[in-house]
Amino acid sequence: MSEDDSELQRLQAKRLAEMQKNISSRETVEENPESTKEKTVNPRDALIKQLGFRGLEVLTNAESQFPNETKMIIDKLYELIKTGEITEILDGGKLLGLFRSIGLSVRMDTKINIQQDGKFVSLTDKLSTKSDNDDVE
Repeated sequence: MSEDDSELQRLQAKRLAEMQKNISSRETVEENPESTKEKTVNPRDALIKQLGFRGLEVLTNAESQFPNETKMIIDKLYELIKTGEITEILDGGKLLGLFRSIGLSVRMDTKINIQQDGKFVSLTDKLSTKSDNDDVE
């Protein structure tokens, strides 16, 4: 029986050492989460945080129309944001102006709304209903 007891104590000590090792490694990971986060930061996500009104819409259109060029621009903008050279919020107009200034003509969906009877109606709906009314008369 004493042999079983000593073996049990040895296994318990081994298990305790493993648990202490796991706890200490977990604590070091918890102490340095910034270093691991800094390495895994996605430049696009960091740029999206800096975008303002309609900025994401312009970025999405640019990515679908010019994927390679937009990737390079995102990386460069991320560097400028990271170094603090860009601190302002980039709205859709500024971002669109940036793309056009470097020669990328990003096309945007344009909608024209007209107020009719207290509601906003798109110009195409207004013209189509007017032409339907003209046909009836």
